[in-house]
Amino acid sequence: MDQSILSSRAIIGMYYASLETNPGLAWIDGVSNLFGSDQASETYAFLGASPKFREWTGGRQALGIPQNSFAITNKHYEATLEIAVRDARRDKTGQIMARVSEFSMRAQTHWASLLSDLLIAARSTVCYDGQFFFDTDHSEGSSGIQDNDITVDISTFDSARDVVTNPTAIQAQAAIVKAIAQILSFKDDKGEPMNENAMSFLVVVPIGLYIPMLAAINVLTTAAMTQNINPTVAKPGMLIDVQMNPRLTWTDSFAVFRTDSPIKAFIRQSEKEVELKAKAEGSEFEFDNDAWQFGIDTWRNVGYGYWQRAVLVTMI
Repeated sequence: MDQSILSSRAIIGMYYASLETNPGLAWIDGVSNLFGSDQASETYAFLGASPKFREWTGGRQALGIPQNSFAITNKHYEATLEIAVRDARRDKTGQIMARVSEFSMRAQTHWASLLSDLLIAARSTVCYDGQFFFDTDHSEGSSGIQDNDITVDISTFDSARDVVTNPTAIQAQAAIVKAIAQILSFKDDKGEPMNENAMSFLVVVPIGLYIPMLAAINVLTTAAMTQNINPTVAKPGMLIDVQMNPRLTWTDSFAVFRTDSPIKAFIRQSEKEVELKAKAEGSEFEFDNDAWQFGIDTWRNVGYGYWQRAVLVTMI
């Protein structure tokens, strides 16, 4: 073999080096839990309230695991990159390296792609309680009717502009704080608050809303919240971040997630991590096609966790 050719081993090395320098999208850890899997599907029976404290009278009263559960079936995903041997031989400008780096990014952003699809479908897909994930009438036990699909009339907060696709900073602030207040109000099936200790939130927005929402976050201080919007929501040390998701097709809506809870809004389930395989030098494929193939594949899936950790806001 021509010693000047870019080897498959070098290409594989490029792939792993790119993985190390590109850790993926950090926001996915804030909105989802990662669980391992060793079978075709997993059932999550923890989706329900833990026992609350009661006065000790007449001994302990143990409560079992809630009846609500949700099953997630693993799926097989793959991506394959083909490189002609002549291109590997002629590559002197790093074009193959660029393609391999992009290939590794596909592996890193796959979770984001799956979670984005989950988010987009959340208004019409059921979660563990049998309701759509984003719905106006969730109810469990003593929780009462609860709504995590809310609308906010932004014109009531700033009459300078009434454009839901481009709100003012004050309007955006109001919509964000309304969502946080809604999350803080959620109760479990025992009637106990589920998010009263929440201190960290993530605002996920489509491209069109990123600039106004970012402007709102940059000036959304505790003092501003207390003075102008909703004093019951303000907490010293509360953290609010904004993340643009270019996969979202919304124009007047965004989602807010609580990110500091043990059980989050979404579940990532991994049976087999991404694995790289190659048909390269000396292979029958190279002999027949004068090319190499590099394939990545994984077994995984995503599903809905606690709807109580998220609110969808539609501005009107």
